[in-house]
Amino acid sequence: MTLIDTHAHLYYDDIYNNLDRVLDEANKNDVKKIVCIGTDLSTSKQSVDIANKYDNVYAAVGIHPHDSKDTPKDYIKDLENLALSSKKVVAIGEIGIDHYRNISPKDIQEKVMIEQMELAESLSLPIIFHNRDADKDILEVLKRYPFDKALAHCYSSDISFAEKLLSLNVLLSFSGNVTFNNSINQSAIQNITLKDFVLETDCPFLAPQPFRGKPNEPKYVKDIALFVSNLLDIEFEEIAKETTNNAELFFKI
Repeated sequence: MTLIDTHAHLYYDDIYNNLDRVLDEANKNDVKKIVCIGTDLSTSKQSVDIANKYDNVYAAVGIHPHDSKDTPKDYIKDLENLALSSKKVVAIGEIGIDHYRNISPKDIQEKVMIEQMELAESLSLPIIFHNRDADKDILEVLKRYPFDKALAHCYSSDISFAEKLLSLNVLLSFSGNVTFNNSINQSAIQNITLKDFVLETDCPFLAPQPFRGKPNEPKYVKDIALFVSNLLDIEFEEIAKETTNNAELFFKI
């Protein structure tokens, strides 16, 4: 049995200071591979370092929309160097647009997302994008700018928007929030095929029920998979097999 956590932030102190235990418990819960996602240049470097140290960890490097206003002038070159520094780098991310907090101006968020999409395209790497309250703008960017492969991290919208992303061959990723009562994204996961999605924790955030409010860890991918199995009335083993296969194909791991 193999599960994959397609989106984790392993460099936060509570996780990083106990990383051997965290990875061991993930392994005991059948989570055999983890993708550690950067959100700025510093955490992207940390993600690569962690991936280089642990066989079962891979890395993505990128600038989160919250951090886009603080990017140095040559950040794309820095990201490119990081991406080329290790074969464990499997994607550019976490990029995207966030209108919920608007920590960075809208035009800068879009500019930095597009520049990173262009970098990913030049390196033949997939993108992992963050979308919060930005469905319309995200869709417009994805339609206007080419990408090799794209993953919608922590998919939180309904089936209508899911269908629009799937028409562009975007893979969806569901985190612990799919287990929350009456989450709108349940309508999406109930009306797509097993080929259309993967699973993630977004650790240390968004722990699934009944661990909500506590620090999230990669081991909880199993709890998310069990919830999805019950929601869809599909055998747990089938959920694990299909989502793992989707992730391995997407990231080439």
